[in-house]
Amino acid sequence: VQLQASGGGLVEAGGSLRLSCAASGRTFSYYAMGWFRQPPGKEREFVATVSQSGGRTFYADSVRGRFTISRDNAKNAVYLQMNSLRPEDTAVYYCAADPVMSTGTVYDYWGQGTQVTVSS
Repeated sequence: VQLQASGGGLVEAGGSLRLSCAASGRTFSYYAMGWFRQPPGKEREFVATVSQSGGRTFYADSVRGRFTISRDNAKNAVYLQMNSLRPEDTAVYYCAADPVMSTGTVYDYWGQGTQVTVSS
């Protein structure tokens, strides 16, 4: 499956952004989807994941209550709504797909990343 992330940009602290990830190729609904991020000079880290049906979600403690992951299997897309953004949310954000829902970076397929920059 091929993944294309979009929607990043520059936003002030307290603002919002919505990231999108479009999938093509194999059956989208077969895959759990995840969002990860890599802050400058740091390792890639888990942000959120959603199950194949969209019925289960899980978040990193650092974003729980501010970010929402969702998916639309009819549109082969997954989204990350980010509210109350903080400067520490600045990172390259990646979407990923895997048959198994996980918080680890063991996903089979990865998108190219989209930059999110939050100014203070």
